[in-house]
Amino acid sequence: MHGSPMEIPEDDRIKPNSKIFCIGFHKTGTTSLGSALSFLGYRVAGAIGTRDPDIAQNALTKARRIVPNYDAFQDNPWPIIFRDVDKLFPNSKFILTVREPSSWIDSVVRHFGSKETPMRTWIYGVGSPLGSEDVYLSRYSKHNADVLNYFAQRSDDLLIMNLSLGDKWEKLCPFLGREVLSRPFPHANKGRIEAKS
Repeated sequence: MHGSPMEIPEDDRIKPNSKIFCIGFHKTGTTSLGSALSFLGYRVAGAIGTRDPDIAQNALTKARRIVPNYDAFQDNPWPIIFRDVDKLFPNSKFILTVREPSSWIDSVVRHFGSKETPMRTWIYGVGSPLGSEDVYLSRYSKHNADVLNYFAQRSDDLLIMNLSLGDKWEKLCPFLGREVLSRPFPHANKGRIEAKS
């Protein structure tokens, strides 16, 4: 389901890059982060392949097609293929948004309920969080641990942001080599109930 990244021959890697991949799971502030990157002038792509029944097989093909046209990427499938896009697009930056687990699962259940998508089935093994909270929490924790382990020796390439604890421009902008903005940091999707990915 979440296999190791594919081997990509050196001459098949796409360069130059400096792409920004937001690899936090949904409901961790990914839409707000995408809005922030847009304010900074980046062209931001959102979810791709949400309802593709074969997304597990097609994610990399879709990614290779869309990445050259944008600067930054948020929502799914980017968290699931972070190892692959790191190899495909060297010199990229990665941002892991996190949230306290119990708050996260409450938001996920409230947002998605019993609705299923092929994307969530691929990510969690179960398409709907309602009644599968432990499965979702386990996968969420494993993803965050996998990201931290993968980037353990590359701290310059990974930024961890917890928007619910107040991480804003002061943390994001220096990581990207940008001047800190004075405008309010965006807070998107607050209280919205809309099943997407």
